[in-house]
Amino acid sequence: QVQLAESGGGSVQAGESLRLSCTMSGDNFKSRCLGWYRQAPGNERAMVATIDRIGTTTYAPSVTGRFSISKDIVKDVLYLEMNSLKPEDTSVYRCAATTIGIGCDSMTYWGQGTQVTVSS
Repeated sequence: QVQLAESGGGSVQAGESLRLSCTMSGDNFKSRCLGWYRQAPGNERAMVATIDRIGTTTYAPSVTGRFSISKDIVKDVLYLEMNSLKPEDTSVYRCAATTIGIGCDSMTYWGQGTQVTVSS
């Protein structure tokens, strides 16, 4: 069984920064693709960033250059550092993980979400 728990969300002004954390309970943290997703009111769920088993990262065009995804394979923690935040980044952010040996486009396990609100 895999469980994911996010933390670090909050309310900030435009231009400020936040760091989200996602702690995984279960086995084989470093053998899974991991990612961050968001879904704001009126929008469909969208990929924000992923990091695969060997450390290759991908980003949505809207966050490229501002956000950075990383992982700690000792503590089993996934991070998302968000810089130069914009009101358009306001959303519920969820972390996710694949089953072992599955690519980043097929997430199976999901956290409950943490709210990020950016005011102008």
